[in-house]
Amino acid sequence: MPATQEAALAPILVQARSGKMPLAELLDSAGRLSQQGLPEASAKLYENWIEHTASPLRHVACFNWGVVLGALGRSADAERAYRQALALAPGFAQARLNLGHQIERQGRHDEAIAQWEPITALTGTDATTMELRLHALNNLARVNEQLRRFDVAEAWLRRSLSLNPAQSGPIQHYVHLRQKQCAWPVYQPLGEVNHYQLLANTSALAMLSATDDPALHMVAAQRFVLERTPKPLPAALHAAQPARRGRIKIGYLSGDLHMHAVGLLTAELYELHDRRRFEVHAFCWSTEDGSPLRARIKRGFDKVWPIAGLSDEAAAQLIASQGIDILVDLQGLTSGARPTILAHRPAPVQVSYLGFPGTCGLPGVDWVIADHYVMPPDLLPYSSEQPIYLPNCYQVSDRQREVGATPTRAQYGLPQDAFVYCAFNNNFKFTEDVFRSWIRVLHAVPNSVLWLLADNEWAQENMRRAADAQGVDRTRLLFAPRVAPPDYLARLQLADLFLDTFPYNGGTTASDVLWMGLPLLTLSGRSYISRMAGSLLTHVGLPDLITTTLAEYERMAILLGRTPARVASYRRYLKEQGRQSVLFDTPRFVRELEAEFERLALQRRKG
Repeated sequence: MPATQEAALAPILVQARSGKMPLAELLDSAGRLSQQGLPEASAKLYENWIEHTASPLRHVACFNWGVVLGALGRSADAERAYRQALALAPGFAQARLNLGHQIERQGRHDEAIAQWEPITALTGTDATTMELRLHALNNLARVNEQLRRFDVAEAWLRRSLSLNPAQSGPIQHYVHLRQKQCAWPVYQPLGEVNHYQLLANTSALAMLSATDDPALHMVAAQRFVLERTPKPLPAALHAAQPARRGRIKIGYLSGDLHMHAVGLLTAELYELHDRRRFEVHAFCWSTEDGSPLRARIKRGFDKVWPIAGLSDEAAAQLIASQGIDILVDLQGLTSGARPTILAHRPAPVQVSYLGFPGTCGLPGVDWVIADHYVMPPDLLPYSSEQPIYLPNCYQVSDRQREVGATPTRAQYGLPQDAFVYCAFNNNFKFTEDVFRSWIRVLHAVPNSVLWLLADNEWAQENMRRAADAQGVDRTRLLFAPRVAPPDYLARLQLADLFLDTFPYNGGTTASDVLWMGLPLLTLSGRSYISRMAGSLLTHVGLPDLITTTLAEYERMAILLGRTPARVASYRRYLKEQGRQSVLFDTPRFVRELEAEFERLALQRRKG
């Protein structure tokens, strides 16, 4: 603490140590210190008062002390403060609730759960008790979901919604949890929560999996913006900066520049930018996962700015101060998004790309990178962003993917002579209609199996039950564990045909599949995300593997399963020409993207 603050605090500390300062005066003084931007001084004041004052209300001071320490990020100290409050008042439920949060922040999730569970058993119907119970129930659901205990998480959500069915957040989690578990129908009414409420409160991300209706995607995005972002600010931060000159500065904004789908796709993009014309910055709150990919991505930038410890406003000020011409948001509305940074408009041109393949509706984001297949004219009325149309595929690719040793079918328990359909997209992308279609395909192609990602035990069992219900032996569903990217790429070669999901097409997965020479069958719909794989197939040179109805998709899957020679011809084409196609011409992609960025940046520099 600076000497000037120490001096100003000294008289108040003397009184706190006297043991005679009334609690009300303590709360008032500590509150004023926090309002003046002196939270450390506020914490010190609480500490001294508690140490020297014998009051029957010391537990209240301990609680407030914990709140201040928690806001300072001092979770271990906050934990001690709350434990002291509970030692003085064991029934202090709010202190127990907050204690759980501080324990969770330190990564001790099961201990946090142990603090919250007793709160759910509180009796009483007053508003305060009900609020505490709901808070605890929703914490238990959230943390168990993070721990991938999906059945437990759903049970806690059911209890929460039985107490108060009008909770938007828990309804969102309930819907997405059912998607993750392939618990069909996903929109299963729950007590007083009806189908309309489930649909109306579906998150923007979950809606991409639920339907290809662009109007519903737009509404879900708008609700996210209304709930999570401030209104557009009156003045753009970039406008107060000096005129931009010299090389065009591109900033990439993301928390996923590590071992993540976005990081895997974009690593070569940063490396290939023309440094004679562009300066490339990362504004990043990504996990330092220690992976070679993370190190490579960081090397690809001229400057990496860690912003995890900055507020949204401070991060936006930093971006503006660096004179960024083009700010590319790679996060969109996905988990960990920081849309308020964009609302401050730190750059004159702000662009959405990859992270959220749909309209974001975010204030300050005016553009989205697209191509004419993935974003046809009919889709434009449902997008808040204007398209930056690239002449070829919208999706960048990495030609330096590390591929492991090719395994055998026996290593993965695959029949040697069977036709292997494969669907390695995340299970939450599976819909009941498409999965039932896959089972009908198995029924029509007797010597075939369906190879799936072993994401979670509840999804696996629900898929097996769906096979049972349609009279297909559940043993024809085979599950592969998650493995490191090189091994995942290598094992794709064991399959015969990849079945894409709908309406949430594969993105990075589809790129991986085609890169490894595995034919992919997709269904293209009305939304950006339901047309991604179709764009990839168009630009790799296999548009005949694109279908436009579920019935056509199913017929094509059956036809290919019955004519393996045709599938083999697709394989030969991908082996001989796939990697030389425009889809995987990354230098060309970067030049095309840079041409658009340069055009927009120079337009803005000229006013």
